[in-house]
Amino acid sequence: MVNGKILVVDDAIEHLEVASGVLEAAGYEVMAAQDGDRALQLAIERPPDLILIDVCLPGTDGFQTCQQLKIHPETFAIPVIFMTVPSDPESQIKGFDLGGVDYISKPFQKRELLARVKTHLQLRQWSRTLENHVAERTRELQAALDLLNRSQLQLVQSEKMSALGNLVAGVAHEINNPVGFIGCNLQPAEDYLRDLFGLIELYQEKYPHPDAEIAAEIDAIDLDYIRDDLPKLLASMKLGVERIRHISTSLRTFSRTDKEHKVPFDLHEGIDSTLLILKHRLQASDRRPAIELLKEYDRIPEIWCFPGQLNQVFMNLIANAIDALDEGNAGRSFEEIAANPNRITIRTKAISKGAIVEIEDNGVGMCEEVRQRIFEPGFTTKRVGKGTGLGMAIARQIVEEKHGGKIACYSELGKGTKFAIGLSLL
Repeated sequence: MVNGKILVVDDAIEHLEVASGVLEAAGYEVMAAQDGDRALQLAIERPPDLILIDVCLPGTDGFQTCQQLKIHPETFAIPVIFMTVPSDPESQIKGFDLGGVDYISKPFQKRELLARVKTHLQLRQWSRTLENHVAERTRELQAALDLLNRSQLQLVQSEKMSALGNLVAGVAHEINNPVGFIGCNLQPAEDYLRDLFGLIELYQEKYPHPDAEIAAEIDAIDLDYIRDDLPKLLASMKLGVERIRHISTSLRTFSRTDKEHKVPFDLHEGIDSTLLILKHRLQASDRRPAIELLKEYDRIPEIWCFPGQLNQVFMNLIANAIDALDEGNAGRSFEEIAANPNRITIRTKAISKGAIVEIEDNGVGMCEEVRQRIFEPGFTTKRVGKGTGLGMAIARQIVEEKHGGKIACYSELGKGTKFAIGLSLL
């Protein structure tokens, strides 16, 4: 026999006592009420497994009580069996419409009462078991879906960084060869020119009065100017070569392949290498002046991290800031933007056992609803074809799951947006 708690509701004390006695003798816990209001109160305070209720009750009748039970969150799932006279089929139909599960005719038979109670308690137990199984399966499926989403983000991140890293590394390699060739030949060229100028000076000492044709040629080529300017040209070429080498180094820093373990890394190098990749987007165009870039770097320690992944975070955040500024320029003239220029500020701050990187723009900002959803996979405020909605989700996964850090977004409509990344030393 399935034991359980049963609420019996009947205004006739003799029927209430008989039903309660039969059920208690069968091992059930019984609560009793003689009106609908008291029954509702008991059902809410101590929810039973089953309710037996008389149709005809003073004040709030059985049907009205059932109706209230079915709309209350604590009692809507409790099965209700009506007790009524057998010659009232209309009441039976109404009871089923209101959510009742069965009827027992009065005066009831003991065996019938126990059989119907047992059946509906078993059904209730099976229903609960099924609900638990469904809930457990739902949790398992949700966990699998979360894992799939994380795996998808990791795959997208890996493929994106691999493609971009290979491209940048290839460009850096192609730059290195001709730059190395030029750099290696600049010093010998300077030595050769010094020797040639020395020879010319020697000729001028030995033959201070050249003939008219040579004198005319010296004037034509402005020999004194060449002698003064050519060393400056070679010095400028050396500076240009060093600049290209610096660019190549920055490209390699940005595209460096992460190892299986964390390595110490200068965050400033990562930020600067990312800015180099995005430099063309910061420059002036025919639609707007250049975006002002402010760097407020604190003295911060090296961070143990996966540099390539953090570079992707910097890339996403800075590129998004540029997008937000460009979208906010819609409807503004070149002169209006120049009067209130677009600006991106990048700050670093040293903290106890770590560092904070802030990337802030003075764009249009976002409303609170958008800000709260900014890290959701698939959520984007950009036009169709302009964004996948994965950039911020990937950034959070890299910072929080891969590095144990924290990323937060602060924004207010009309007042710009700031992202803050907190990272620990280890």
